[in-house]
Amino acid sequence: MLRTHTCGELNISNISQEVKLSGWIQKSRDLGGMTFIDLRDRYGITQLVFNMETDSKLCDQARKLGREFVISVKGIVTERESKNKKLITGDIEIIVSDIEILNSSKTPPFTIEDNTDGGEEIRMKYRYLDLRRNPLKENLLLRNKVGFAVRSYLNDQDFMEVETPYLIKSTPEGARDFVVPSRMNPGTFYALPQSPQTFKQLLMISGYDRYYQMVKCFRDEDLRADRQPEFTQIDCEMAFVEQEDILSTFEGMTKQIFDKVKDIKLEDFPRMPYSDAMKYYGSDKPDIRFDMKFVELNDVAQNKGFNVFDSAELVVGICAPGSASYTRKQLDKLTDFVRKPQIGAKGLVYVKCNEDGSFKSSVDKFYSQDDLKAWADKMGAKAGDLMLVLSGDIDHTRSALSSLRLEMGERLGLRDRSVYAPLWVVDFPLLEWDADNSRWHAMHHPFTAPKPEDMHLLDSKPGEVRANAYDLVINGVEIGGGSIRIFDRDMQARMFELLGFSDEDAKEQFGFLMNAFEYGAPPHGGIALGFDRLVAMFGGTDSIRDYIAFPKNNSGQDVMISSPSTISNAQLEELNLEVTATED
Repeated sequence: MLRTHTCGELNISNISQEVKLSGWIQKSRDLGGMTFIDLRDRYGITQLVFNMETDSKLCDQARKLGREFVISVKGIVTERESKNKKLITGDIEIIVSDIEILNSSKTPPFTIEDNTDGGEEIRMKYRYLDLRRNPLKENLLLRNKVGFAVRSYLNDQDFMEVETPYLIKSTPEGARDFVVPSRMNPGTFYALPQSPQTFKQLLMISGYDRYYQMVKCFRDEDLRADRQPEFTQIDCEMAFVEQEDILSTFEGMTKQIFDKVKDIKLEDFPRMPYSDAMKYYGSDKPDIRFDMKFVELNDVAQNKGFNVFDSAELVVGICAPGSASYTRKQLDKLTDFVRKPQIGAKGLVYVKCNEDGSFKSSVDKFYSQDDLKAWADKMGAKAGDLMLVLSGDIDHTRSALSSLRLEMGERLGLRDRSVYAPLWVVDFPLLEWDADNSRWHAMHHPFTAPKPEDMHLLDSKPGEVRANAYDLVINGVEIGGGSIRIFDRDMQARMFELLGFSDEDAKEQFGFLMNAFEYGAPPHGGIALGFDRLVAMFGGTDSIRDYIAFPKNNSGQDVMISSPSTISNAQLEELNLEVTATED
């Protein structure tokens, strides 16, 4: 062994012991007669001491060592005179008697410190160096801890981990697939899985009634902070269950993870129908850490001569507590915020609730003090509060007000990252109408079962049918979602028909599943939780990138290994793909 201990475990109890340590040089300090080196491995840092008076040759050797050299040293543990309370090993140091250089190092392109001077692009290029820094190390340790807690809970609940294929069949539903050409079957392609959905359903039919997998999934979609082209799901399925069984099981898992990882004991999760989430928060993933619910004002704001409101399908507002002191400049910034293209509101109406009981608004020309008091009464606004109102068509206006609500929550300090407010959103619509293509789409996926009590509406009013589906939302982030599945062949065929599949298309894409339903499929359902998102939430950030060892950048590239990349014409020919032209 090149070490008897790690660089993060020695303490006062080890004094006078001879030890051997190996690691990377974090930094060195030459004080003339003494040289000090901080030796680092993933467990911590230990200070090494070289004394010119006792061993000048060894001290001279130490002075020539650079940052990130890999060395192995032997020495005696002694108590430090000047202790460092920031280090686990801060009470001791090693008086070195022997040193071996295991490998030298070029000068790193950025400082490998907690607060580095490296920009994001250069750190992505040298990711293996960035991973030596404590913040990323702590992120990956957190990921490991969360993963262990997940597996521990599921194993205790008799779930069985089963691996499913990565080379599968492409389907047109959902996000774009990453495709892989087949050399042995010219002109055909595999797809990388967006989810193991059909395979886990087949496992239920096979009798493996509790399945899970920490599985890589792939989606060729535009990237953002909480998306990567490849990501990890906690993928689960259960047989002989109803919705309540799944919610109970995975609420229990979430509670246990919070307890073990964050030492936080969560209360029971509230349930919120999708219709209420949209009506009161304008989002199917509401952040309920703070109130500021939507209040519809059509009955008190319309027919007063203000055409913007009178012609609107919806007039709706929020009450920002204690914000009546907002200046005109601050209100103009809020107006500019809602007018951003990604939000798309045409304007913003505000009403200040003054301390003397009067009101000051941007629409005083059209509304009397009594009119504005009716708004305040309906919204529960008190003296010192600020009412913010938008109008327009229902869906677009709710979406814009949702963005404004979150922005105000941020400005007012109501979105505390140390507070966690989970909930289940349930009773989603089964279908959504695609006006461009004049067809229905499954809001979740084609295998989601309708609510039994809505089955009679499938033919007459398909848009009113609710799905037996559910999402787990924490702090406004969709952590996971799932549903009770269709397990009857005729019902699945009926669903494909509603979604515009021809019999041939359904058989071509999902014939294997339909056939399996004829051999005794049990009632089943499941859920998939975004593991990367969950870990990032525990880490207190929105971006999942720093919780993945080797992520892609915003363009879907790995700049460290230069991927994606072109391949040779010889490879293209082997795969029966078009060969690129080359200049003579």
